[in-house]
Amino acid sequence: MTIPFTPWPAELIERYIENGYWIDEPLTDIVARHCADPVSASRTALICQQRQFSYAELNRLSDALAHHLHAQGFQAGDTAVVQLPNVAEFYIVFLALLKVGIVPVNALFNHKQLELRAYVKQVQPSLMVVSERHQLFKNESFVSELNAETPTIRNWLVEGDARFGTSLTEILMAQQKARGAEMADFTSTPATEVAFFQLSGGSTGTPKLIPRTHNDYYYSVRASAEICQLDTDTVYLCALPAPHNFSLSSPGAFGVFYAGGTVVLATDPSAMSCFPLIHKHRVTMTALVPPAVTLWLQAASDFQNYLTSLNVLQVGGARLSESLAKQITPVLGCQLQQVFGMAEGLVNYTRFDDDSWHVFNTQGRPICKDDEIKIVDEQGNEVPDGIAGALLTRGPYTFRGYFNSPAHNVSAFDTDGFYRSGDIVKRTTTGYLIVVGRDKDQINRGGEKIAAEEIENQLLVHEAVTNAALVAMPDTVMGEKSCAFVTTTDPALKAITLRKHLRAQGVAEYKLPDRIEFVAHLPMTPVGKVDKQQLRQTIQQTLIIKKEKDV
Repeated sequence: MTIPFTPWPAELIERYIENGYWIDEPLTDIVARHCADPVSASRTALICQQRQFSYAELNRLSDALAHHLHAQGFQAGDTAVVQLPNVAEFYIVFLALLKVGIVPVNALFNHKQLELRAYVKQVQPSLMVVSERHQLFKNESFVSELNAETPTIRNWLVEGDARFGTSLTEILMAQQKARGAEMADFTSTPATEVAFFQLSGGSTGTPKLIPRTHNDYYYSVRASAEICQLDTDTVYLCALPAPHNFSLSSPGAFGVFYAGGTVVLATDPSAMSCFPLIHKHRVTMTALVPPAVTLWLQAASDFQNYLTSLNVLQVGGARLSESLAKQITPVLGCQLQQVFGMAEGLVNYTRFDDDSWHVFNTQGRPICKDDEIKIVDEQGNEVPDGIAGALLTRGPYTFRGYFNSPAHNVSAFDTDGFYRSGDIVKRTTTGYLIVVGRDKDQINRGGEKIAAEEIENQLLVHEAVTNAALVAMPDTVMGEKSCAFVTTTDPALKAITLRKHLRAQGVAEYKLPDRIEFVAHLPMTPVGKVDKQQLRQTIQQTLIIKKEKDV
C-alpha cells in the first residue's frame, strides 16, 4: 500500500533526476551511510542528557525497533502518529518507522487532544508512539477514547513508564540482546513515495499535512549541509522542538547526521538550559527563533565563558529585526545565519561569505538554482525587484499538494503548480528575499496597508519587550485599526512609552498601534506560531464589552 500524494510533473521529475537532486536513496541512508566504515560508525551521533549514541548504535537500535515492528505485522504503507519530546527515542523511532516503511506524522509535544484527534482522523494510524511525560498519557483515559474512535490503531508504544501499551525501552533492550538473531526482510517505501508527513505552519486552525518524499527531503538535507558547511567536527544543539522542519533538516539534526557530526538535545531553548550544554559539549552551531534570541542576548553577560565554542547561530521561524541581528556577533560571539524556510519545501539561507548588509537585512536566497520564485501583486502579476508581493514557489523539494485536501489545493497552488506560501516578500537585485509579512497578516487602516511583522520587529527592539503580535481590530470609521499584544519583563511599561519608542525608530504615525494590550503570554497554534486568530477574537470581544459598558 502506498500513501496518495500529488506528484511532480514528468518533465520536472526528469530535470530533478538529471541535475542530481533526486538520488533514489531512502532517508535512512542519512545514518546508515556512516556504518560501513568502523571509524565513522564509532563517532558520536547523538547526546541526550547523560546518554551518548554512536552512529553504529543509532543504526542498530533503529534496526532493532524496525525488526520488532515488522514482526508485529506492520509494513510499508501503514501510518503512525508520533508525539515525543526532545529525547534520543525521537530519532530512533523515526528511523525505525522509515526502515519499515511506516509513514509517521510527528506531532509537537505541546499538542493536545484537538490536534492529536485531527492527525489520527486524517491518517487513520495503525501505530501510536507517545510519552508518559505528556499530561494526556498519565493515565488511560484519552488512550481509551482514541482506541474507541479509531479502529485502525493496533498498538501503542510508550516512552517512559508504560501504564498502557508496550514499553519502548523494554523493546529496545530486548531486541538488543537478540540482535544476533536473523533479522526480518523489511524495507522502506520507495524513494519516490511518501516518507513522512510534515505539519503546515499556517497561522490558524489545525495544521494540514504535507507529504514529503524520500527524494525531495533528502535533497533538501544534503544541500543544506553543504551550504552550512557541516562536517564531522560540527556539534549541533537542537534547542527547538525536534520535529520542526527547521531543527530537523535546515540543516538540523538530519543535516548533521548526514555530515557525520554530533547532535546534542536540549529540553527547551532557554539560555539556562542551553548555555551549560554549549559549554559542556563544545557546541559549534544551533538554531533559534527571534524571541529566544532576545532572551539569549539578555542572559549572555552572565555566561561570558560558556559560549566560546559557538561559531554559528541560525535564526528563522520569523523575520529577525536588523537591530537584533547586529547584536548577535558582539554579544554572543558567533556568526549569524538567517534562515527562511517552510515545511512545504523552499528554504533560503544567508551564506557565510555574504556582506553584512545581506546578513542583517535579508532572509537569504534559495538553496537551488531550480527553486523557481514568483513574486506577484494582488492581480497575480509579477512585480519588479524591490517591490513587495506574494511569494509563490516550486522546485525539487517543494511539495505539490496537501494530503487529501483537493479543495484547499485549488487555492494553495496556481495553474502552473507554484505554491502560494502566504508570505509577502521583496527580492533584491542579488536574488535574496526580504520577508515583509504575511498576506493574511496585513492591517488595512483606512486604505493604508500595515505589515504586522514590521511593527512587531520594531517593538522587539525595546529592551523590555520579549514578544509582540500586531492584529487588526474592527473600527467603524477606518474599517480596521491595529492592536499590539505585548509581553514584557517590566510590569511598569506603558503604552505611551512604546509609542515613543516606535516614533524614535522612524515608524510612520499611521503604523503606530492604535491600542496596546500587555499580556502574560501570547497564545500559540499547534505548530508553535502565534495564534493571531485568537488574538483578533480577544480584542473584538474586549471592544464589545467596552461598548456595552459605555452605553
